Formats: sequence, structure tokens, C-alpha cells
Amino acid sequence: MILGLRTILYPAPDLAKGKEFYSKVLGVPPYFDEPFYVGFSVGGFELGMVPDAPGGPGAVGCTAYWGVTDCAAELARIVALGGVPHEPVQDVGGGIRVASVKDPFGNVFGIIENPHFKREDVR
Repeated sequence: MILGLRTILYPAPDLAKGKEFYSKVLGVPPYFDEPFYVGFSVGGFELGMVPDAPGGPGAVGCTAYWGVTDCAAELARIVALGGVPHEPVQDVGGGIRVASVKDPFGNVFGIIENPHFKREDVR
């Protein structure tokens, strides 16, 4: 069952430049800052940047991750409905698991099981 949007992931070959830009744009510093991932919490949702995002160097675009309670079960369900496996379930740390499929048009549809997600009230 899809629970709602959780994370959008942007390719950022230069994390320092991306961190500087999005810190200014969003008005907050990242809450998570490592060489492999920089994450900002914005109104309870996450904008994440990775230096080696799917698609490789020069890739343009992003992947939105929709919340699920069981990443493996949901991946299997979506594949059974016609989704094409793109990335298998991966544990990315802290009990967070992600996976993705491609829809019938080649768009990437990401899913994320994040037990730490708590929706903040947006004003």
C-alpha cells in the first residue's frame, strides 16, 4: 500500500555545491551530511542528494520515493502489476530500505520503507 510521498532524490555530482545551493534555497542546513548522501528535512519530507545517483554521470532528473510499510512486499506487488524491476530492495542504513521499478513509459517509481518518517505540520 502506498502511504504518500516521502523523499525526492536528486543526482548531485558535486555534493558541496548542491549542499550550498539547497541550504540557501530551503533556508535550512542538511540534517544528514555524508560523502555518500546529503539530506534536508523540509516540512516532514526529504530532499536528498547523492553523488552516484542512478543514471550515472551527467544524468538529469530525479526520483521520487513513495512511502510503504514493507519494501520487499510492495516491490513484488508492483512488479506483479506490470512494473519493470529497476533497483532491488537495498538497506541504506538506519532501518531504511529503498527499491524502484520503471513504469510502462520508462519512468522510475521509487518506494521507501522509512520507520523514522514523521510528517511535520506544514503551515
